Amino acid sequence: MLARRPAVLVLSAALLATGLAGCGGSSEASGGGPKVTLSLVAYSTPQTAYEKIIKAFQKTAAGKNVVFTQSYGASGDQSRAVAAGLNADVVAFSLEPDVTRLVKADLVAADWNAGANKGIVTDSVVVIATRKGNPKHLSDWTDLTRKGIEVITPNPFTSGGARWNVMAAYGATSSVGAQRATGLAYLNTLFHQVPVQDDSARKSLQTFIGGKGDAMLAYENEAVFAQQKHQPLDYTVPDKTILIENPVAVTKTSKHPAEAKAFLEFLFTTTAQRIFADNGYRPVVQGVAKSGEFPAPSGLFTIADLGGWKDVSTTFFDPKTGLLVAVENDLGVPTEKK
Repeated sequence: MLARRPAVLVLSAALLATGLAGCGGSSEASGGGPKVTLSLVAYSTPQTAYEKIIKAFQKTAAGKNVVFTQSYGASGDQSRAVAAGLNADVVAFSLEPDVTRLVKADLVAADWNAGANKGIVTDSVVVIATRKGNPKHLSDWTDLTRKGIEVITPNPFTSGGARWNVMAAYGATSSVGAQRATGLAYLNTLFHQVPVQDDSARKSLQTFIGGKGDAMLAYENEAVFAQQKHQPLDYTVPDKTILIENPVAVTKTSKHPAEAKAFLEFLFTTTAQRIFADNGYRPVVQGVAKSGEFPAPSGLFTIADLGGWKDVSTTFFDPKTGLLVAVENDLGVPTEKK
């Protein structure tokens, strides 16, 4: 198993649209006595896992009188909403820069990632999802740029999942950044084969399940989720792909910091990590993953290998000067909110 750091997906399109899109609701505590309400603001894909984890937490002594409000959406949009005033006690995002935004806004402590797991609660990898049976034989990065192939991936200027997809594609085709021009040329070709860019990974999944596209770039856990729900979808883990690392943090503005911290700590227990694993996420706690459950790709690399998020965010995803801006402008896709 990877030291901190797992195929296909799905519910019916109708169930995905009604139950998994947008903001969530609230949960009820099981114990008597005064209730404490915590607000969880998270990215879209782990909603099912968090709903189960919250129920498990509420069965513990620390969580028996805690109720939750839950909001799910595109990671970048969720982070910006919290920065703009959306109440949050615990934030769970797709990638580190969405937490860094809140550190800069003085909403999350600068040492949020100082623990043993560096603030990373789950891992995954980028995979290539295809139609059942993979009729067009799409299993590697070069296959996705064949003439006539349509690829589904979200807008990288709103979706954290999309940024992982971009960096997986770039790293795999640039010899992990050593051949920059080759990697950038690949991204340009790839995005010209993307017919629609939704604002979140979960919405892209809905689009793909609805019949659009020949392949979809996705978290491995999304593909596992789909498979579990008997959707007509297959997936391949490319030999060269990126390790996805998903951060979680407690906010400095929480009115219930003790309860928020207790929930954060519960996320790293065997119980919670097993729930994540059952939902397709690679657990970050040793001993939780079953033997052979999440094999490591031979060419696995990390965002640190590409310079780290601070450099990558500016170089690729700055909404005015990033390398993806010209590509998106050519396609008429927005890089900034109007």
